[in-house]
Amino acid sequence: MAIEAGKIYAVWLRETKRFTNSKSRIIGSLAMPLFFLFALGAGIGGLVPEFDYQSFILPGIIGMTILFNSVFSGVSIIWDRELGYLKELLVAPTSRFSIVIGRALGGATTSVLQGFVILIIGVLLGLASPGLFEIFLALLVMIVFSALIVSIGIGLASVITEVETFQLIVNLVIFPLFFLSNALFPLDKMPGWLQTLSLFNPVSYAVDALRGLIIGVGVNSLALNFAVLLVGLVIMFGIAGTLFDRTSI
Repeated sequence: MAIEAGKIYAVWLRETKRFTNSKSRIIGSLAMPLFFLFALGAGIGGLVPEFDYQSFILPGIIGMTILFNSVFSGVSIIWDRELGYLKELLVAPTSRFSIVIGRALGGATTSVLQGFVILIIGVLLGLASPGLFEIFLALLVMIVFSALIVSIGIGLASVITEVETFQLIVNLVIFPLFFLSNALFPLDKMPGWLQTLSLFNPVSYAVDALRGLIIGVGVNSLALNFAVLLVGLVIMFGIAGTLFDRTSI
């Protein structure tokens, strides 16, 4: 088990270094969420003077940051397959399950860091004032949510062999997940059919949990939101592990 832990760490370290060594990727991954927070928040905020819309969408923007970056971390599998690194990794005396764990942890680490940066920016701007315990719980929610979405990305990358196809399929998955959630609009203001769809949308549970912790206006209990995300993580991680175990090199 110690050997496997070392290999998991090696895969995790490679994934995190791949991100931290790319300044353009770091800047680009933060630019879009900040644009949404300021442009959309200021624009629509003027139409809803009854509450601070920028504060309301801050948890949604954090969720968006984690969602987009987590799922696209799966593209590294396709790049590694094209470069031949995946073949070297798979023929090494390392279980594929350990590789999946390392990649999931690596993708979750970089995504949660970005989400945390958005949270800190929001706090510094006075959009939220959570306590240290609430921030700690919010980080736990981010980690579980990110690991869930990373698992989706790994699963898709395990069966898709071209980067272009992966990006197309991912866009078809994550944009509906984001825009059909409660990230940008209150759940009770949505049509009934959208409220029903949100019951099956992990983004809604993650954002609601973050909203309750960060600005204190969550709809569901934290326990319910966290439980749904945890169950989703177990299911998607199992699927990702199975698909990756069957991937060809």
